[in-house]
Amino acid sequence: MAVPAGPYGSWPSPLDAALAASHDGRPEYVGTVGPEVWWTEPRPAEGGRRALVRRPAAGGPPDCVLPPPWNVRSRVTEYGGRPWAGAERPAGGPLLVFVHFADQRLYAYEPDAPGGPAPRPLTPLSAVGGGLRWADPVLRDGEVWCVLEEFTGPAPTDVRRVAAAVPLDGSAAEDRSRVRELTDDRHRFTTGPRLSPDGRRAARLVWDHPRMPWDGTEVEVSEIAPDGTLTGARTVLGGPAESVAQVEWTADGSLLAVSDRSGWWNPYRVDPDTGAAVNLCPREEEFGGPLWKPGLSWLAPLSDGLVAVLHGQGSCVLGALDPDSGDLVDAAGPWTAWQPALAAYGTRVYGVAASPRSAYEVVELNTEDGHARVVGAAGTDPVDPAYYPEPQSRTFLGPGGREVHAHVYPPHHPARRAPADELPPYVIWAHGGPTDHVPPVLDLHIAYFTSRGIGVAEVNYGGSSGYGRAYRERLREQWGVVDVEDCAAVARVLAAEGTADPDRLAIRGASAGGWTAAASLAATDLYACAAIIYPVLDLLGFAEETHDLESRYVDGLAGPPQTLPVRCRERSPLARADRITAPFLLLQGLDDPVCPPAQAERFLAAMRGRAVPHAYLAFEGEGHGFRRADTMVRALEAELSLYTQVFGIERTDVPRLRLEA
Repeated sequence: MAVPAGPYGSWPSPLDAALAASHDGRPEYVGTVGPEVWWTEPRPAEGGRRALVRRPAAGGPPDCVLPPPWNVRSRVTEYGGRPWAGAERPAGGPLLVFVHFADQRLYAYEPDAPGGPAPRPLTPLSAVGGGLRWADPVLRDGEVWCVLEEFTGPAPTDVRRVAAAVPLDGSAAEDRSRVRELTDDRHRFTTGPRLSPDGRRAARLVWDHPRMPWDGTEVEVSEIAPDGTLTGARTVLGGPAESVAQVEWTADGSLLAVSDRSGWWNPYRVDPDTGAAVNLCPREEEFGGPLWKPGLSWLAPLSDGLVAVLHGQGSCVLGALDPDSGDLVDAAGPWTAWQPALAAYGTRVYGVAASPRSAYEVVELNTEDGHARVVGAAGTDPVDPAYYPEPQSRTFLGPGGREVHAHVYPPHHPARRAPADELPPYVIWAHGGPTDHVPPVLDLHIAYFTSRGIGVAEVNYGGSSGYGRAYRERLREQWGVVDVEDCAAVARVLAAEGTADPDRLAIRGASAGGWTAAASLAATDLYACAAIIYPVLDLLGFAEETHDLESRYVDGLAGPPQTLPVRCRERSPLARADRITAPFLLLQGLDDPVCPPAQAERFLAAMRGRAVPHAYLAFEGEGHGFRRADTMVRALEAELSLYTQVFGIERTDVPRLRLEA
């Protein structure tokens, strides 16, 4: 039977926006409580909350530990961090501590206690600025040791961070003075303490403005005195030009760390007394990544002396490393990309993995027999997998012959084809960060477009992680230049080789990717339109208005403060609004502390009277990253409507977006 033909972009698809939204997000913060594995996972239909889930040791289906409205999510540095910890007890079941998003208090909970008592607060509220926040907890001797972020004034940079100990008896629930500070606040940023097996030492990562954690961090080791205080803090690894992404103790009392001192994040064994470090697996691969949130985990020591590691270029795979021989054996299975969420119990490793044919799910690897299986958040196909796109991972040449990595998703439909003389429209996707990367995995938001006949190309432009420090630092003082050029290079090659219609190219991005999308409209006439999502639009405004973690990020991305006004005039979409002539859609969360709506409003004011068709959708209750199903549905449908109008595609199955000049 002949396959019906239809113009690109007009194909029918069973994958609607509600379906894509319902499967948005992925499991995070995997951990073990004895032989049980626990994690958080998204609930878009429940107001975007993060649920805490446990899988019983005896097997059986995973169980949601806390009902709505409990939302296990921290706001430390606004991006959060590990929000929970648990411990086995001889009787009564596990003891859990977690951060509740609504009030950011730390709670204790006994899920197996008779009568189902409610969680009880361990920390107080604060009326100052953003209040008191907690992350990266560990249980020790009747206390919770964790990161404390405390606001001291109304500005987002009026904040201090220390390692702190919260009593489990609840005595600090109304009394801030009962929280015991383990360190001073001479370092601006810290991860939670990692405790040595003998209980005598603690290690943590620290860094300071203007560095971001992928620029330079230090491993600080302290002695734990009998009274539970930390003494004799000293730096044993890292520095201003060396990024250590993770530190963990082994059973023999040595340290494992992931450092990029070679130009690549590799695993090291570190002597905690001398700081002597030995590279356990020297490769031009990444065994770590950018530490956007405390509690990320790329390696996990196992009870038999092996170390579970994530490694690769661009995408990470899971392997078991022998630290004595350097032998590395990768896990078998269909998963091609793993998130930094490793946990271990005995010789079993748990993580979050996906592939081009499966979304992120919780996977267990038994290193004794090499068997891997899905144990949680198991992927289900909401539509026939024949509608999924097949990514093509490619390397393009950018200006000066530099390499640019990208994943190309051609339009794909099992029962439709396009006319032979038609080229497909393509949307260039610029990821956020910008110090981040995208792997080629199943994303129903991408499939939403490709199954309708619109291609997508995700670009890991210069500045992306996953390809070594030199690739990452291409963006140093070049934000708004290298990212824009690299995205344009991919678009031009796709058009020149006949893969994409040169007259129907669009660009789309969120957060830092929104900056790249908007800056691309101002810097080139390559794109017919753009979708700009909770973006940075003004370098000066970003430096002055954003949260503390990124308040000095622009120093590395655009240049030191004295050069910022000039760079702002040269690159900011707000300052170059007069150059924008292509239609655009601007999506913004009204509760966004990272890219506040004030930037979007100034940008729209600058566009007023310019006769450029555009639409602005603002969402109450949404922050930096949309989490609610209804928001994601509206955003996806609006984006599709933008493309259909600009590309001249006939569709009647989505609400028509009103574009105003």
